[in-house]
Amino acid sequence: MAKNFLKHIKTRFGEGNYAGDEFGGAGGRDGSGLPTGDPGNFMFATGIECSYPTIDHGKTRRDLLAECGHYDRWKEDLALVKDMGLKVLRYGLPYYSIHLGPGKYDWEFADQVMAEMQRLEITPILDLLHFGVPNWLGDFQNPELPVYFAEYAEAVARRYPWVRYYTPVNEVFVTARMSAKDGIWNEQLKSERGFVTAIKHLVAASIMANQQIAQVRPDCIIVQSESAEYIHELRANPCARIKLENKLRFLALDLLYAHHPDADVLNYLYDNGMTREEYDWFMAGEPPGYQVMGNDYYGRNERIILPNGEECTSMDVLGWYNITHEYYLRYRKPVMHTETNVFNAHEAPTWLWKQWVNILRMREEGIPVLGFTWYSLIDQVDWDIGLAQKIGKVNACGLFDLDRNPRKVSVAYRQLLQEYGQITIVPHGEMFQVTKEPAILKVEV
Repeated sequence: MAKNFLKHIKTRFGEGNYAGDEFGGAGGRDGSGLPTGDPGNFMFATGIECSYPTIDHGKTRRDLLAECGHYDRWKEDLALVKDMGLKVLRYGLPYYSIHLGPGKYDWEFADQVMAEMQRLEITPILDLLHFGVPNWLGDFQNPELPVYFAEYAEAVARRYPWVRYYTPVNEVFVTARMSAKDGIWNEQLKSERGFVTAIKHLVAASIMANQQIAQVRPDCIIVQSESAEYIHELRANPCARIKLENKLRFLALDLLYAHHPDADVLNYLYDNGMTREEYDWFMAGEPPGYQVMGNDYYGRNERIILPNGEECTSMDVLGWYNITHEYYLRYRKPVMHTETNVFNAHEAPTWLWKQWVNILRMREEGIPVLGFTWYSLIDQVDWDIGLAQKIGKVNACGLFDLDRNPRKVSVAYRQLLQEYGQITIVPHGEMFQVTKEPAILKVEV
């Protein structure tokens, strides 16, 4: 009786562990182990909460870097990032206190922090505008904002030329809504026209900042952090207003990525102050560099409107995967999970794993996911009320508390890093490493 093929293979090559298997075969790496920071690797990150809007009609500045103790303990905070095994940090320099006026800057704090970050080999995703502007610029109704903010972005890029990853304007949609529609921050308006004015100024500021950064770093990677939201209206006859709201959540990215919105959204823009000339300017094309769509997701991002009009937070009905998948199909950009947390420290480890399941599901769809961020490194203050009042309530959502003691979620994150820390952005991502070549392609095919 003739030998079967396995007998021939075993006679010639042995019982297994064949030569060559270490190169991605049965003996290849599985992606476990702490992150190495190699190009093409998935980016595991945290962030340091850095919001600085004004409330009380400009009389009170909510600087979370101060309220959470970072100005005094920045070196300790950066060491915690390093100790966690993380290579990436979403970090916001305090724009309002650095940009003192046209062409005038105070770099003292920024220089110290950035030098230490470079020494520790932490890759920053540098956040340039996080919910507020310097007093001399006023607020987001100021049409000069794009010009002066672009000046600041260029100054940052030239001062720290080793930085490649940027978020020019964090959460444009949320910034405009909270400042000009909900009446909570900065200009504290409650008008549709104020909202449209804020959002067009913020997107224009982001675009022009991106232009200036690209002159210094033609290979810049722009991680646009935006809130992934949805309103579930439980009525047999949904109202036109909620339908419009579920389209307006795309507005910031539509303008940023030159994606024509639906006709009712376009009419809304024209009805509330956007000119045809301004609209055509936004639709001319997306900004330079490599564009990454960062989606922030908290369970409270989803809301339910009951038949009687009552509103409740739905906590993870669609979840990050379903909402972000919708955004991905709209813009076709590489994705990053740029923020998540829960305020209940006991529930945080489970929430972390749930978010990771969402990311694994996205990867199974073949969608390139650049990274994941637990936001933030340390606990926050008053975010349960959107910073509307200065009460000082601690939100237990950090990897560490305000005394820099680890919370349970930090243990879970370390476990996640140990298990998945060396995976690539997509399977076999070694073939498609993030290179330092300048971004040059304009047309996507």
